[in-house]
Amino acid sequence: MGGVSTVDRTERVPKQDRSRATRQRLLEAAVACLAEHGWAGSTVLVVAERAGVSRGAAQHHFPTREDLFTAAVEYVAEERSLALRALFPQGAGPGDRRAVVAALVDLYTGPLFRAALHLWVAAGDEDQLRPRVTELEARVGRETHRIAVELLGADESRPGVRETVQGLLDMARGLGLANLLTDDRARREGVVAQWARLLDDALDG
Repeated sequence: MGGVSTVDRTERVPKQDRSRATRQRLLEAAVACLAEHGWAGSTVLVVAERAGVSRGAAQHHFPTREDLFTAAVEYVAEERSLALRALFPQGAGPGDRRAVVAALVDLYTGPLFRAALHLWVAAGDEDQLRPRVTELEARVGRETHRIAVELLGADESRPGVRETVQGLLDMARGLGLANLLTDDRARREGVVAQWARLLDDALDG
C-alpha cells in the first residue's frame, strides 16, 4: 500500500517549522521597520533584509506590501494581548487595578503603537490600505476592550461602566501619542494613579 514514508514526514516537519520561523521573523521585522522608518521607508525589501530572508521568500508568505504590514501589526497585537493576560494568570482583583491600568497604558507606549500609528496615517492616503486597516483596528480595539473589561472586573450591564472602560483606553491612546516625541513617563504615572482611583469609584461604587 502507498503512503507517506517516515523519511518524507521527518523531512517535511522541519521544513514547516522553518516556514513558520521565517514568517514570524518577517512579521517582527515589519513592525520594527514600520516603527523606526514609517510607511514610506518600510518596503518589502527592507523588511526582508532585516529578517535575513530573500525578497522572494518574503513575497511567498506575503504577496503584497499591504498583506505584510497589516498581518504584522495584527500578529504583534495578538502577542501583546497574550502577554497582558499572562501578567495576571489568576485574574486581577480590585487591588490590582492600578497595575492593570499601567499595563493597558503600556500597550500604547511601545513600538507596536508607533508602527500601528504609521499604518493608520498611510491608510488615510492609500485607498487599497484603508479598508484593511479600518477592519484591523476595529478587531484589535474590540479585543483590547474585552481584555480590559475582564482584568478590571467591570460589569458593563451597569450604566456608564462601558463608557468608563472605553474612556480609559482612549486616555491610554492619548498618552501613547504624547510619548511619541518626549519621554512622558513621569506625567503618565500620575495619570495612571488617578485613573485607578476613578475606576475604583466607578466600578465598585
